[in-house]
Amino acid sequence: MNAAELAGLLSEPERLRVVAALALGATTVAEVVARADLDLRTMTRALRRLETGGLVSTVDGLLVLRGDVIKEAARSAVPPQATGEPPTGDRAMDSVLRRFVIDGRLVSIPASHGKRRKILEHIVMAFEPGVRYPERDVNAMLPAWHPDYATLRRYLVDEQGRAGSSRMVRNTSTIASKRRATMPRR
Repeated sequence: MNAAELAGLLSEPERLRVVAALALGATTVAEVVARADLDLRTMTRALRRLETGGLVSTVDGLLVLRGDVIKEAARSAVPPQATGEPPTGDRAMDSVLRRFVIDGRLVSIPASHGKRRKILEHIVMAFEPGVRYPERDVNAMLPAWHPDYATLRRYLVDEQGRAGSSRMVRNTSTIASKRRATMPRR
């Protein structure tokens, strides 16, 4: 069953009430009638349609809501996951990349410093170590990651000042050199 078929089965209020009663633990016709607050004829008609659709079955004389069918329909409704970044071998890094980088683009900048740092470490890999990048070149490269390239650049520069991985510091120091020269001292 796909999500559209499931939605069709649940589109009638009577059928939805029967499903709700079964989800809340009703297992007999009498219990469903009582919990769904429906007359027997209406409930029987709804139950028959749900059984025909595969959402409800009878096991050992008891009515059973097929939760597995609902889960499968929900899974089928989720679009295939966009290709994420290739695994790095670091579980924490891979987890952050899967969450924030889709199809090579940063979908949002993490608020958490630790997650943001992992994203910045990943982005900085696009820069050649030891190469001096003028700010305009950095500004030209960062929009490929995220439209707010100024914020990304600022985070890269700020992270350069913190203790961290040597590659991060080595790469961002060359990025930051021009910006630091133009920034007023505090």
